[in-house]
Amino acid sequence: MSTPRYDLVVVGGGIVGLATAHAAVRSGLSVAVVEREPRLANHQTGNNSNVIHSGLYYAPGGLKARLAVAGCAETVAFCREHDLPHQVCGKLVVATEPEELPRMAELERRGAANGVETQRLDAAGIREREPHVRGLEALWVPSTGICDYRAIAEKLGELVAKEGGEIHLGRAVTGMVRRETSARPDVVVRTEQGDLLGERVVVCGGLRCDELARAAGADPGVRIIPFRGEYSGFTADAAELVKGLIYPVPDPAFPFLGVHATRGIDGHVHAGPNAVLALAREGYSWGTVKPKELLGSLVYPGMLRVAKRHWRYGLGEVHRSLSKAAMVTQIQRMLPEVEARHLTPAGAGVRAQAVKPDGTLVDDFLFVEQGTGAGSILHVLNAPSPAATAALPIGREILERLTGDNPGPL
Repeated sequence: MSTPRYDLVVVGGGIVGLATAHAAVRSGLSVAVVEREPRLANHQTGNNSNVIHSGLYYAPGGLKARLAVAGCAETVAFCREHDLPHQVCGKLVVATEPEELPRMAELERRGAANGVETQRLDAAGIREREPHVRGLEALWVPSTGICDYRAIAEKLGELVAKEGGEIHLGRAVTGMVRRETSARPDVVVRTEQGDLLGERVVVCGGLRCDELARAAGADPGVRIIPFRGEYSGFTADAAELVKGLIYPVPDPAFPFLGVHATRGIDGHVHAGPNAVLALAREGYSWGTVKPKELLGSLVYPGMLRVAKRHWRYGLGEVHRSLSKAAMVTQIQRMLPEVEARHLTPAGAGVRAQAVKPDGTLVDDFLFVEQGTGAGSILHVLNAPSPAATAALPIGREILERLTGDNPGPL
């Protein structure tokens, strides 16, 4: 039996991989998506706040800024076209302390540069939007929304299959071999259920992307450090305190947006996430420990430098993870009426954070290429928030790069 061959093999069934596959089948390419889990969108895509980001936070000119602004509009349009749950509800970014006001002004400047509409509100304006929020000033961002990214990912998978693409679930990739000396260069994608051949391959491996890069013979230049973000659900009476989306002013030293309150598309309200070192790549709880993976994180020079530089911040996050009272105190900065009795555990997500050996937390999308044209592999090595929001334009950009239509660097 001959080995099946495709124009493009996508490794990873999260929203970025599926958006790339969707762009490829719409261009007439034969495509296979290979996912190690039994279900699409099982990790970062299916375990986040489900916020459609506007593009407010990101440095003008960067990939995050450009792709988030485009992705915000495209995500809403995709949901409308396919009758998927979503709402453009807007959000408040609230300054609760005087030292946060200059950072808020910088966000306002970035928003203007990125083409994102914002409105500055005083304390009275905050109360009009969110009567139970305490703050000095806030930015109102009307284009922010909410959706269900797992539903979007599953719809993308459905569309890929409808256009003739193949979705292979429960099929772990064990390695990739570029064959540049064959009559037509290609890539052998090794899996536990047999090989696939791809003229080109894109790896959107999320929590395993650096391991997959090394398995393909590439030097990722980073290590994925898994950070778990835990969510707290609000009881029905506390949920009445939140009308929409309420965010703090983020600390620019970290690629995390801080603990925020979100009324989801299902009507439930949750707050989070915090950010603690996960004890395994897929470590969704304190009880999930893989010693080899944990040791790999702890001895990595980049992680040692992060710990040395930010140990106080890290201890605070661990404290909030282990102490409901500490989490309540954090939430009360914006919502002073919330009490410990209002919070219940509401799941967690794990962020695949790329860290350089010098301790730099990579803040933008990161790509590494092995070759160009036929026989090439493109590795997506950092796809942080707003990757879900920006997935549709990211997928097109990746495809353009793979097919040579966009010679500029990603």
